Amino acid sequence: MDAILGNLDLYIEGFLETLRLSLFAGVGSLVLGTLLAAFRVSPIPPLRALGTTYVEIVRNTPLTVVFFFLAFGLPQVDLTIEFYPAAVAALTIYTASFVCEVVRSGINSVSSGQAEAARAIGFTFPQTLRYVVLPQAFRTVVPALGNVYIAMVKNSAIAGAFGVNELLAVGKRLSVTNPDAVVAVFLGVAVAYLVLTLTMGLIFGQLERRLAIAR
Repeated sequence: MDAILGNLDLYIEGFLETLRLSLFAGVGSLVLGTLLAAFRVSPIPPLRALGTTYVEIVRNTPLTVVFFFLAFGLPQVDLTIEFYPAAVAALTIYTASFVCEVVRSGINSVSSGQAEAARAIGFTFPQTLRYVVLPQAFRTVVPALGNVYIAMVKNSAIAGAFGVNELLAVGKRLSVTNPDAVVAVFLGVAVAYLVLTLTMGLIFGQLERRLAIAR
């Protein structure tokens, strides 16, 4: 326990870095994933093909490969990006493919009569999605989105291998300086991740209950 309590400031620093990384990637993946879901249900074939291709390629590519491509692949074509933005971009790009499928399932759960009624009063496809379909779709997919974002928080640990000072990177550093307390050091890391993921679970659970009452 001394290894944890004596380095509590480093744990807090890593915790906050993981939280910031997850927040940036969470917002980015929600925007990108929703756009991709709109592509996948679009009446325009090229957009549908683009959305499907993105999801099939990215979702079936290991996240580590996405990190490597952004951190070390882009500089080979003279597109240099710092490690932190690269980590945010990698998490965003990867998570967006899962968000897309969750949102698409929510869109498909909305009665087709809703969209037909919107078109009957003159709404365009984007307006139908924005004002009629997506508000209903998001209510149905809150639990699934929560699972995606909890997985994203855990996936953020890969960023530690690319110079981002998140929780796992802190644990690795402390395990080197405290070789006799490796178990305690990583136990502290595990507890910090549990705090993040359990808190997210509670937030999404509360959000699900509130939206269920509103329906």
